[in-house]
Amino acid sequence: MGLARQRPGTNAFAMDVLCARILERHRDSVRVQKPHLAVPNLTRIIGATLTLSNKHGFHATTLRQLAEASGLSMGGLYTYFDSKPTLLSMILGEVAETVAEVLTAPPADVKQDARKHLHWIIATHVRMSEAMQPWFVFCFMEAKSFPPAERQRAIEMEVMTEKIIAGVLKQGVASGAFAIDQVTLTASLIKPLLQDWYVKRAKYRRRGTSIETYINAVSTFADAAVARKTRPGRIATGSRGKPRQTAHP
Repeated sequence: MGLARQRPGTNAFAMDVLCARILERHRDSVRVQKPHLAVPNLTRIIGATLTLSNKHGFHATTLRQLAEASGLSMGGLYTYFDSKPTLLSMILGEVAETVAEVLTAPPADVKQDARKHLHWIIATHVRMSEAMQPWFVFCFMEAKSFPPAERQRAIEMEVMTEKIIAGVLKQGVASGAFAIDQVTLTASLIKPLLQDWYVKRAKYRRRGTSIETYINAVSTFADAAVARKTRPGRIATGSRGKPRQTAHP
């Protein structure tokens, strides 16, 4: 689908596009094979699932409620999934695949510069979660009530994102752009800043915080945490009398 090549916030993250991807991956379990029929119904099913789960919780949502909210019959639902765990797997799988596809494909010019790369990950993740907010909120808020296998998958999704961030931090340390003693811990501290945008969206809306303001604030905060500091009184080699220049944050 080329999600990695499209700016988050475009229709690449529209519900019908994501549901078309779900259909491609679950053709063995979805009995309606024609995309022009299956995708609109999957869109209604997934949309209703995310809405009902936000109100009642996924565990408490019944298939009868889902049928009513989606406008499909109970029998119609079973032509798309055979159980709630399968439906859950569809949603988790789409979020995991989308995040992995997008965050592991930075532009070539960004990939060569650790600072730019870190800023790109922050901006891309925040914009992607804005475009897919119901999906991200579902995965975050419902994880505690998932069955063991799906709960483990949700944990692995978070670890995957942290590893992507850690990889960029290691690149920055190796190039001398960053000074970090504990790369893994630093990555795990940056990750919640990305989550806060979609988990506490209402708070930032009340405060009038725009998405660009939030992205810039997180990027600035991360810069301050990872930038190489210059020791007081150090003189740059080959530049007598001039203070060493601190790496640009």
